[in-house]
Amino acid sequence: MNFEELTQLAERERAAQHAMPFQIHVCAGTGCHAAGSEMVAKALEGEVARSTLKGKVLVKCVGCRGLCASGPIVEVEQQQPNAEPASVLYAHVRPEDAPEVVRSIGGEPVERLFLDTNQPFFTRQLKIVLEDCGKIDPERIEDYIARGGYRALFKVLDEMTPSEVIDEITHSGLRGRGGAGFPTGLKWATVAKANPQRYPTYVPPGVQSQKFVICNGDEGDPGAFMDRSVMEGDPHRVLEGMIIAGYAVGANQGYIYVRAEYPLAVKRLRTAIRQAQRVGLLGNNIAGTAFSFNIDIRLGAGAFVCGEETALIASIEGGRGLPRPRPPYPAEYGLWGCPTLINNVETLANIAPIINRGAAWFASIGTAKSKGTKVFALTGQVKNTGLIEVPMGITLREIVFDIGGGIPNGRKFKAVQTGGPSGGCIPEQYLDTPVDYESLTALGSIMGSGGLIVMDDSTDMVEVARFFMEFCMEESCGKCIPCRAGTAQIHHILTKFQTGRATMRDLRLLEELCDVVKHASLCGLGQSAPNPVLSTLRYFRHEYEAKLRSDGYAYGHANGAAEEALSHVQ
Repeated sequence: MNFEELTQLAERERAAQHAMPFQIHVCAGTGCHAAGSEMVAKALEGEVARSTLKGKVLVKCVGCRGLCASGPIVEVEQQQPNAEPASVLYAHVRPEDAPEVVRSIGGEPVERLFLDTNQPFFTRQLKIVLEDCGKIDPERIEDYIARGGYRALFKVLDEMTPSEVIDEITHSGLRGRGGAGFPTGLKWATVAKANPQRYPTYVPPGVQSQKFVICNGDEGDPGAFMDRSVMEGDPHRVLEGMIIAGYAVGANQGYIYVRAEYPLAVKRLRTAIRQAQRVGLLGNNIAGTAFSFNIDIRLGAGAFVCGEETALIASIEGGRGLPRPRPPYPAEYGLWGCPTLINNVETLANIAPIINRGAAWFASIGTAKSKGTKVFALTGQVKNTGLIEVPMGITLREIVFDIGGGIPNGRKFKAVQTGGPSGGCIPEQYLDTPVDYESLTALGSIMGSGGLIVMDDSTDMVEVARFFMEFCMEESCGKCIPCRAGTAQIHHILTKFQTGRATMRDLRLLEELCDVVKHASLCGLGQSAPNPVLSTLRYFRHEYEAKLRSDGYAYGHANGAAEEALSHVQ
């Protein structure tokens, strides 16, 4: 397929869709799918076929619309000459609602199902990564192309050199959305300059590449579903970002590492890969050029540590997912010893928009050091739970109380936890903090991949810390002693607080252990595991102190506390 053929395909698809005065979009993301959206779609298709609107209404399944707690969500869209389509959004739609929804097309909406799109949940967002989620059928490449898909790839292949692509990404200010916030352009430049022959290596037979691109879709944070939703709702955007990255750094092979617990994402990614291969956008001599690029999928078994780059590489190579010391970094010594570029799903989903609209456009969004938007999974004690995308620099208060709708059941806000099990808990006095990498780090938390959990005043912060520490303890690979033994011991001490057995000595020991684990662990899992404990100690220390023994036993047996602690280290 060349650019002219791409343009013709896009025009044919747009013409076919515009021939239908109405479209019904049924959310088919995991949340709505679990709530029965597939049956809703079939009921709507059947009702349209039996109505006078047959041949005038297109029913299609689309990606996540964001407001997951209101699913299944259905959008009825009406074409308008020289204007954006007019749409009506419905929530909690059931198969038995299909006749009423179809009868309402072109007339008054079904009031009992109506979902107001003028509320802040929708109006306060700015969508770049998610702009096509909820609009296109993720299992039809033609739908993606009709909305401008793969134009960025052709622009890169026809008009730009690899170094110009890297410069564009660098000037955009895009930083890695996987949690660390490393400058994406700098990482790409490092891989592009790396010498594949620096380290002796073994590349499996059939793999004709000396550099690799890996998409990290191993999203393991509790309550996080950002990357999953992008892979499910707009898989071709991820593929396009990977192909452009391969062209920029000189790689011919890519891998998407996605956890097996995401069957819908895996299915749609595989479909997208087959479709891209069929039309010549993946494989040998893409678009008639000398550039070739292939993408394969590798399934993870659910180990949280495989979100760490070197552990992920070990897993793809067929070994146990264990991290290794760095340097050398994967950019120089990665998959099978070759220079390897690793970006997460959201980072790669930003590439095509940057190429299409320019680095200056992207850099104009966000803050001085944190550009663009960020996708969050907004969960916990908040009225509007779901998937959101907001510009960097928006405050936590705006997210929780405007977009999130505030705290339900008349409760009061207590804290918001960002960054998953590696993040920290931020109290009410910092609600006006802008959401960017530096500001969250200064508060003892991190941006992370995008989990954002809201807690009300009924939350026990010591129990929150214990929950996340239990997660890190169970997910520790066990390779280094500080993480393997330290997380277990921290969890043991937190359990003592929750069972009324903690002493002042335990409180001091807890802080010392957190410091050791943070600074002595091998990889990011152990280094960030103490964050929930340290942040709750920093802002909610009184809750820990309120759980200390007060009968004199605590001080009389302080000398034996260390021996007891060591007895639990395996």
